[in-house]
Order: sequence, then structure tokens, then C-alpha cells
Amino acid sequence: AAPAGAVSFGVKHTEGVSIEVVCQGQVEDGSSSSSGTRWPLDEGTVLRFSMSRASTEVNDNKVTVSFYAEGGQHINQAGVFLTGIGISLDVDADRDGVVEKNNPNKASWTWGPEGHGAILLVGCDKESP
Repeated sequence: AAPAGAVSFGVKHTEGVSIEVVCQGQVEDGSSSSSGTRWPLDEGTVLRFSMSRASTEVNDNKVTVSFYAEGGQHINQAGVFLTGIGISLDVDADRDGVVEKNNPNKASWTWGPEGHGAILLVGCDKESP
């Protein structure tokens, strides 16, 4: 998706985004690189970005990729807005019939009538061959 004539790229991102660049088989942490860091646009170069926490608003994070020609001349840029979605499995961890979001027993499990922790029943039958 790089524009014609581009030979390298640089990345800027908001605080909630983590960046990795895989270049020539080496993984580099793009999140800690200085804003002037550029990577070659070689075949096999991969830009990975992720978020480790949920967003507070829709499109509250952004990644901008700038493309450069030979000699360092800025050609163009592309951007993407990101919204991190939080997913949590809430359970009746103390088995009292109430599902609580922050039950301290969620992280452990004890067997027996006075036990705690989720009981998960998984259907392992074949729905179709």
C-alpha cells in the first residue's frame, strides 16, 4: 500500500498503542523508537500495532505511517484510527447465584461445597462431521 517511489517509512502513534516492526527477520520495538526512526520498505517488512487496554472513546487512538523517497523526501502518509474493546468473562465465582464483575475469587478455584471459582462446562461433541 506504499506510494510509488517510497523506500522507507516512519511511524507515529498515540500513547495507548504499541508498535512492533519486523524488518529482515528482526523484531524492533517501534513504541520506544524516536520519532525520527525510519525503516526500509523491504519485501517482508511487517508493521504490527496493538492496544493493551480498552479505549475511553471511539477512535481515541491513532497510528500514522509516513512514507519517504530516496534522500529522505516525505512523499505521503496514511493513518488509521483505533478503538480498543475490553472483553471480560464475568462468572459466579463464589457460587452464590450472583455474577459479580470484580469478585476476588475469579482468579482461583477450590473444589467442594465451600469452594469458589467458575465451573465451566464445555460441549466437546461434534455438531457436524
